Amino acid sequence: MNYTLVGAFVLTLGAALIAVVLWLASGGALQKKYDLYQAIADESVAGLNLNAPVKYNGVDVGKVRQIRLDVGNPQRVNLLFAIERGTPVKEDTVAVLKTQGLTGIAYVELSGGTPASPRLRASAGGKYPVIRTTPSLSARLENVLTTVLAKLDSTSTHIDAILSEANQRAFTSALADMAVVARTLAARKDTIDAGLADAARTLSNTSRITAQAAPVMERIGRGAEAIEKMGNEVAQTSATAGRTVNSVGADVKRFGAETLPELERLMGEMSLLSASLRRLTEQTERDPRGLLFGRKPVPDGPGEGASRP
Repeated sequence: MNYTLVGAFVLTLGAALIAVVLWLASGGALQKKYDLYQAIADESVAGLNLNAPVKYNGVDVGKVRQIRLDVGNPQRVNLLFAIERGTPVKEDTVAVLKTQGLTGIAYVELSGGTPASPRLRASAGGKYPVIRTTPSLSARLENVLTTVLAKLDSTSTHIDAILSEANQRAFTSALADMAVVARTLAARKDTIDAGLADAARTLSNTSRITAQAAPVMERIGRGAEAIEKMGNEVAQTSATAGRTVNSVGADVKRFGAETLPELERLMGEMSLLSASLRRLTEQTERDPRGLLFGRKPVPDGPGEGASRP
């Protein structure tokens, strides 16, 4: 009976020890608490496995808990991270896929998170907060290489078009024509040298003529200034003459308005006086005695007396 109790006690104690060891191995009272975050990758996540590390500026802060293809858009991959509670995941924190060393083991690197940025929260209707992602180095290199290869292919196509048989024949013909021109120039080297010498002399003579023409142009400029000055003086004289003519015109108008009527009356009176003098002269010539004895009545002619009343 005692052996049975001892065996039961040993088995119970062993089970308790095994449970304690398992509890301590799983973290026990020191077990860390994690928050779940979601990220959406628009590229291939080849090499990334479950429980791959999630690092924040190189420090391990969590694990990858889920990798799942987006059913609605197969070009995207949904990732679920378990990150230690208290990790400063901010709204401007970004996640990027990286590889470790030459082994090619992929992990997730978090970066960003300025002090002024608020903590990342789940959006309305969302289950987890969503961390923004940026293309990985391999994705960027792939895009660059794709663009470069496309440009190289286009360049190769253009080069093939340039080096077509027709263009090669045209290029050969152009080289032949250039060779003919070169031989022609070599054959006429002396003539070309003489022409260049003549051109140099012509330029020298032109420079001399230009230097001699400078004083003439200066004199012409002074003459133009004198003519301009004279024109200004003539303009001033014309303006003065215009004012004088206007003044004379006013005097003439005033003379016509005031003097001409008096002159007309004087001329009328002089005409009457001249007529009277003419009659007096005629009468004196007919009868000079009239100046001494005055005028006598003219005797009636025959039959004039009888006709009077």
